[in-house]
Amino acid sequence: MIATISATAGSPLAIGPRQLRCRVLQSPLAGVSDRIFRGLVRRWAPDALLFTEMVNATSLELGYGLQKVEELGQEAGPIGVQLFDYRPQAMAEAARRAEAAGAFLIDINMGCPVKKIAKKGGGSGLIREPDLAARIMDTVAGAVSIPVTVKTRLGWCGSDADPVTWCRQLQHAGAQLLTLHGRTREQGFKGQADWQAIAAVKRTLRIPVIANGDINSPDDALRCLDVTGADGVMVGRGTMGSPWLVGQIDAALDGRPVPATPSAAERIALAREQLLALVAAKGNHGLLIARKHMGWTCTGFPGAPQLRHALMRAPTPADALALLDQAYGSLDLA
Repeated sequence: MIATISATAGSPLAIGPRQLRCRVLQSPLAGVSDRIFRGLVRRWAPDALLFTEMVNATSLELGYGLQKVEELGQEAGPIGVQLFDYRPQAMAEAARRAEAAGAFLIDINMGCPVKKIAKKGGGSGLIREPDLAARIMDTVAGAVSIPVTVKTRLGWCGSDADPVTWCRQLQHAGAQLLTLHGRTREQGFKGQADWQAIAAVKRTLRIPVIANGDINSPDDALRCLDVTGADGVMVGRGTMGSPWLVGQIDAALDGRPVPATPSAAERIALAREQLLALVAAKGNHGLLIARKHMGWTCTGFPGAPQLRHALMRAPTPADALALLDQAYGSLDLA
């Protein structure tokens, strides 16, 4: 390893009255972090806090997206529900539903950079409405007994970013943990995450701070904790196609041997397993969802580009399975 193990490694992470044994969190990922994906992550990281896909409080109020919340009872391990909206009461009602379904905590999204969300006042749009953000936090915290946390960014754009003041406001409004992505909304996912800015926020807050951004390996996580002094890390896009990454980072932080990255054969078998599970849960639509996962997972071995190309065009689940089986059979497993 190129960095030292954090001094907090091995000790529980306290979030209000609750504790986590693992200091690596799996980010909510729209269209990715469904129950089946979370089950794969859990295989390598049994104690990690995982999240549902982001849930729109208004849609939940209208009866859409209920499955994202109601299926929590089918899973082992801590699961958080991340909500977004600009209406405090709608957020509070959604939080109550999530708590009743078994959520470990409620996370409020104040960082999503997607325009259609931000322009309506949700996600990163709340960075420009700090009073509204505080009302949402206070209202949701008063509606549930489980911890309420926030995921946000450094600011709206580089010229007006004041992450220390912004994050202090969220702490004062009742956030019991803050996950900070080291980019502004203007940056999206471009450029480098500013870990030094996360460090400045960490030095001023009393609540736990989780660092997010550019953490794609155990070494990245260790370096990030050295720079930021954060209480843990959240991994996002790096887990797409690599559900083992959370477990690898957890082992590195805990000083345990890091699990090996799956071989080509194991990756193909994992893609096959995920495809079958998605088709069983969603019928032929499961193939459409599985395509992106198979594309992310089937990398790093001879013939992988050709396999991905063919999988993206497989017309039926049976065709996709045949392609995976053929690729598996062609591997040199000696």
